[in-house]
Parts: sequence; structure tokens; C-alpha cells
Amino acid sequence: MSNASSPVTAASCSRSWSVSEDSLRRYVTYASERCIQELLSASESSRAGGGDGWKVLAFQNGVEISKRSAGSLHVFRSSWLLRSVSPQQFIVVATAIDAAKQWDPDLVEAKHIKDLNDNLSIIGLRFGDSSKPLFKKREFIVYERRETLDDGTLVVAVASLPKQIAAGLQPKNNKAIRGLLLQSGWVVEKLEDDSCMVTYVVQLDPAGWLPKCFVNRLNTKLVMIIENLKKLAETCPLEKEI
Repeated sequence: MSNASSPVTAASCSRSWSVSEDSLRRYVTYASERCIQELLSASESSRAGGGDGWKVLAFQNGVEISKRSAGSLHVFRSSWLLRSVSPQQFIVVATAIDAAKQWDPDLVEAKHIKDLNDNLSIIGLRFGDSSKPLFKKREFIVYERRETLDDGTLVVAVASLPKQIAAGLQPKNNKAIRGLLLQSGWVVEKLEDDSCMVTYVVQLDPAGWLPKCFVNRLNTKLVMIIENLKKLAETCPLEKEI
């Protein structure tokens, strides 16, 4: 990956940045490439049986939850096998904005902000007063990039835009706290018999003050999300191209 500097720069003291769509596209392409490589590395480590600092927290019903320290915030990873579910079936469910509330009941609103390319979008996520403490009154402005590798593996990278760029695209709700998804996404590998191996990675900074035990216990929410996604994917009737 190139060591060239990011194509979007501005004074750190600015509250919001107004950038052209071309500059935004180049920045997100640059940032998402690193996210994709991190996701693939986490997936490869999971297949190899661990290592690279990952510690297994739980293994039940075929789902492994693990974490790795990364500064003051942990990175969480979940891996599981979906039988008789193709990668396309799973990704359709996992990335459909209108289905997001079905697998994450804490989510109040998910809305499309703009497309930058056929596989690159900006999305807004909002969580309400009744959400669990980690997400209560939080909102996130994220990019979503979808890639299909030569071997059929599907990768979806999702992470927050820098706060100044996000503020220029979507003013913050006065009642919300704007958090940061430092990195997250899916790696979905095609297996025999139209099944797939799914790896999900997430590192979250909810912003605002929360007890550290809340911030670093994302694994409890992951278990719930995985169960909901499995049920939805198994009932998805169509295999659409992403």
C-alpha cells in the first residue's frame, strides 16, 4: 500500500471541512484500502487458529468471539460458519439499510447519504435513548466499501469519516453524540455446498464518557447481532450481486 499522504488535509482546529466529491472519493478509497487489509488479516488469523494478539473470549453454537488490544480500545472479532447460505445471501442481509433494524434492534435510523462509486457509499447510523449504554444517543457517519476478490471472497469495509468531514456532509444532531467506528466490516469466504465462513471485525470509540467496562464489552452485543444475522440470512430468498 502506498505511503503517500491522504488526499484530504485541513487545519485540525476546523470544526467542519467542505471537500469536493472527487477529494472525498479519493480519501475514502485511500482509507478503506487499509481497512480492507486489516479485515483480511484478521480473517486469515482466525483460520490459522489465532495468534497476532487475539484472545478467545467465548465459543458457543459454532461462533467464536475474540479480542485484541489496540491502545485503550479493543478490537473485537467474531467468526462462524453458515451452512447452506451463500456469501451473496449473507452480504445482501448484512448491508441492506432497510434490514439493519432487524438484526440490530438498538438502531433507530440508517440512511443513505450519497454514493461515491458503484461499490462506495456514505451512510448515517443513529441510535436512540433506549439503546444499550454503549450506543445510547450515538450517531455515526461512515463509509461502506464492497469488494469481491478473485477467489470469490466478499469484503465489506465500514468505518467513520473524520469528524470534520462528517460534519461538512451531515450536521450533527444536537441531541446525539457522534461516535467513531475506527474499523469494522465483514469478510465472507465461499465454501463448498454453497456455504460460507464469516468473519466480522469491529473497533468502536463511542465518544463521550462511559465506564471502560461498557466500551470493552462489545462481545455481548456481537453475540446478539450474529444470531439475528444468521436467522435473516437463512431466510433470504434471493442471491443478488453486490
